[in-house]
Amino acid sequence: MLICLTVSCKSKEKEPESALFPELPVVAVVQKDTALQNDYVSDIQAVKNVEIRARVQGFLDKIFVDEGHEVKKGQPMFQINDIEYKTELAKAKANVSSAVAEAKAAELEVNRTKLLVEKNIISVTEFELASVKLKAAKAKIDEALSAQQAAETKLSYTFIRAPFDGIMDRIPLKIGSLVDAGALLTTLSDINNVFAYFHISENEYLQYKKSISKGIEQNKNINLILADGSPYPFTGKIETIDGEFNDNTGAISFRARFPNPNKLLKHGASGKVRLISEVNNAIIIPQKSAFEIQDKNYVFVVEKNNIVKMRAFKTTRRVAQYYIVEEGLVAGEHIVFEGMQSVRQGTKISPKLMNLDSVMQVKTNLD
Repeated sequence: MLICLTVSCKSKEKEPESALFPELPVVAVVQKDTALQNDYVSDIQAVKNVEIRARVQGFLDKIFVDEGHEVKKGQPMFQINDIEYKTELAKAKANVSSAVAEAKAAELEVNRTKLLVEKNIISVTEFELASVKLKAAKAKIDEALSAQQAAETKLSYTFIRAPFDGIMDRIPLKIGSLVDAGALLTTLSDINNVFAYFHISENEYLQYKKSISKGIEQNKNINLILADGSPYPFTGKIETIDGEFNDNTGAISFRARFPNPNKLLKHGASGKVRLISEVNNAIIIPQKSAFEIQDKNYVFVVEKNNIVKMRAFKTTRRVAQYYIVEEGLVAGEHIVFEGMQSVRQGTKISPKLMNLDSVMQVKTNLD
């Protein structure tokens, strides 16, 4: 009886208060200068990309090149049947000879009438009339020479050469096809260097200009990410920026140049240009700490006595694994890092403080 009484009267050990509340990792909201990587979809174009079109009509007699092949400046590409144009040139040359002969006859007539006028055999009017005929004959020479030059030019258009070094595109017409003036024969692209066109917002443009003024080295050479996600092995440089923002999108266009010695990039390809921008005194929180309700972002802030309260915040951008906060949070506050599904407004927790830099480093390694 005594033993039973002793056992029943023994008091239970009191559990620590922290065990009564969920233990959750928390991080401190930090404010610091940071450099951000920003990727922009780009349109890749050859430095030179021209359509090779026929200047004259005729049947396509010869094709000296093949689709996708590299050609050199001055290399023969196409031959249009030139018999008709050779005939026109021969006729033009004959007209020149005829005009020269007429002019010679008119010149002799001028000399003859001049002698007769000096001997008072004929009137001065006859001499003046002969002089006018000579001028008309010389004008016919100029006209005939002009026609000859036009015929020579048309004949030269029947033989098409490459205007510069480049890569051939598709040839839509085949040998024997009737080619009209202006018909597309192929497209030629010089891809030793390529342009990457991309657009950024006004806010990002201002940040870029500030980073340039501060001499951020990363923006002197920019990188290109290919369509498959792999990095392009050569760096490029921004050459030009448009003079105005697009009224519809509010963005401005940049043009960067990339070397392309291996001809990997083709005209019309796509990729992403990566820029580095600097943000001063940025308030940073992990994306993992935030959740969204009705298009608004929230976090659980740890307040006095470790009570969590839900608070909305505005972000300027989402970058990699963190947010840059515009308003709603201040540096030094603690927020729940993960496990938000297990807490509610007003819940008391047992916080486990984590270092934000180490959290982001782990997340980066996982990515």
